[in-house]
Amino acid sequence: MKTQKIYQIDAFADVLFQGNPAAVCVLASWLPEDVMQKIAMENNLAETAFVVPEGAQYHIRWFTPELEVDLCGHATLASAYVLFHNYSHPADTIHFFSHRSGELIVQREKSGYITLNFPTDTLKEVPTSQKMAEALGKTPLKTFKGKTDYLLIYESEDIIRSLKPNFFLLDEVEARGVIVTSPGIEVDMVSRFFAPRCGINEDPVTGSAHTSLTPYWSKRLGKTELVAKQLSARGGTIHCTYLGDRVLISGKAVPYLSGEIIL
Repeated sequence: MKTQKIYQIDAFADVLFQGNPAAVCVLASWLPEDVMQKIAMENNLAETAFVVPEGAQYHIRWFTPELEVDLCGHATLASAYVLFHNYSHPADTIHFFSHRSGELIVQREKSGYITLNFPTDTLKEVPTSQKMAEALGKTPLKTFKGKTDYLLIYESEDIIRSLKPNFFLLDEVEARGVIVTSPGIEVDMVSRFFAPRCGINEDPVTGSAHTSLTPYWSKRLGKTELVAKQLSARGGTIHCTYLGDRVLISGKAVPYLSGEIIL
């Protein structure tokens, strides 16, 4: 009988049951791709991360219950937490590598925060499709298209909170997900993230979305350091720094469970 350790971590959370839960498996070598997908489906979390040590760095891949994705912030933060706390990673810096997103650097801060260093998304303004406007029930001020997601700009935090998407219609939008955002009342920016195509109607806290949000709001607000809040039911706070071609995304993590998968 073969077993595999698994950890579940609440990422971008100060206390348990907030932020975004992710599962993490640190492997000696890669499992078959279909097995990793089935594990992610069985976990039924927004993301399951698989990590394999490769020399001085770690190769990382991310799976939703339905498919493998190019980049995931909260599951990378959760993976770093596991390596620091459960695998005694000796340094304060971890170098991850992803074939889909290149090098991803993670830093452990003395404050207890874990900081992700991710490539900045490139945004192009596009017309708002009738389908997206109808699916969200409210036409945005502007629409941008990034590498994998749409970014929709709205007037106010109240609008972002009140959106009740039609996920059947939103599932027809050809993108990983749709980010909706506005200026925040108590923070610089607020957002929500919808990804029915990935099997996640609404993601609790989406680190990778802030590679799109940060450059937009940094330029609009004229500042490089921003505090963001994702307005999901669980909620989460993200500290962001715009560095031009890179974005720093910082948050805390809280362990929920550890166990073994019987394969």
